[in-house]
Amino acid sequence: MIKVEEVRSERLKDKYYKFKHSSGLKVYIYPKEGYNSTYAILGAKVGSIDTNFKISGKSEKITVPDGIAHYLEHKLFESEDGDAFSKYAKTGASANAYTSFGMTGYLFSCTENFEESLKILIDFVQSPYFTEQTVKKEHGIIGQEIKMYEDDPSWRVMFNLLKAMYHNHPVKNDIAGTIESISKINADNLYEVYNNFYNLNNMTMCIAGKVTPNKVLKILDETLKPSHNTVPETIFENEPYEVAEKRVEQKFPISMPLFQLGFKDDASKGRLTTEEATQTDIILYVLASKSSKLYNDLIEKGLINETFGYECFEGRGYCASILSGESRDPDKVAEIIKEYVKDLHLKGIEKEDFERAKKSIYGKTVSLLNSAENIANAILTLDFSNKELFESVECIAKTTLEEVNERLKNQLDVNNCSLSVVLPDSKK
Repeated sequence: MIKVEEVRSERLKDKYYKFKHSSGLKVYIYPKEGYNSTYAILGAKVGSIDTNFKISGKSEKITVPDGIAHYLEHKLFESEDGDAFSKYAKTGASANAYTSFGMTGYLFSCTENFEESLKILIDFVQSPYFTEQTVKKEHGIIGQEIKMYEDDPSWRVMFNLLKAMYHNHPVKNDIAGTIESISKINADNLYEVYNNFYNLNNMTMCIAGKVTPNKVLKILDETLKPSHNTVPETIFENEPYEVAEKRVEQKFPISMPLFQLGFKDDASKGRLTTEEATQTDIILYVLASKSSKLYNDLIEKGLINETFGYECFEGRGYCASILSGESRDPDKVAEIIKEYVKDLHLKGIEKEDFERAKKSIYGKTVSLLNSAENIANAILTLDFSNKELFESVECIAKTTLEEVNERLKNQLDVNNCSLSVVLPDSKK
């Protein structure tokens, strides 16, 4: 008998359900009253960083080519009896998939035929079909995608930054790999990654909108195949605290320079806790939001425009705070940002700024709950980092100024940051 747990938030007066299916799959169901559509995503905890791993009970390390998780995502839609997209076309569902640094997600949204669409999702994700011929056919398609990213200045400024910050961690490698690395991908190593990482004990499903737990349970009981309760262990080389390079640049045929300034953190202690992630979000809001002194100073000086933004970039074995945008003088912007960071460390965050940041982040998080897509995606992302949705909301509400200022002491090290710049190429 599967135990369905109700997760309730007294603060939000809302609830969702979660359970561990007998097959090993973890499932979240978030019914939204009055919704006519449903959004479902099935995620595997495998991404571009999972290229070196060990199988439980064995000592040897397995190494697979860069880009293989993304390649596998493409190939999984194919089967002997046609591709999944043509099947979705018959149910009217809109389907897609993506690969990130730490996970792969397969998703669909629909207003009707939910049961049929869910069965399609479960069927093709559980039914890999790779032959040397079909794998080789994909080389050209993904090769074109890689070249497209190589010609995208916003993509290059990001990966140039990651290469500048990280010595060894595979987060510095392009998600899709390189032309050389994908040439080494074959049916055998695709099956090796699939058979190890696409274990249902290493996967999570999230469904939100017009849905009930009983309806989903019935379909899962009919379609899921039992899996062994072991998951692979990804191996990362030791990553020094210090950045690899302080500054990198590349030229592109663009009119306005792009920049990303990354403050590298120590990720050796593991993933951020819910409390640490919340505190970091508040710190970055105070520093660089559109209501911050820094933002308005840079705007008044004509050094940035509305593309300026920030993020806490964090995952398995990596963590950084990144500020980015367009600027006619990226080096000057980086210099001013670092001065503001020094001042923040010296004086701490003021109560008024803290309260404004906390209120804004809380409101933005709660507003996400109006979208079935945002709900399911957030729950999946949080689950893969050992967090839960309502816990995160509650944490924002309860965070104190003292906790944030304590966290600030170990954040935004101005002596451990990298600047990536993409400059206009006058020759082109």
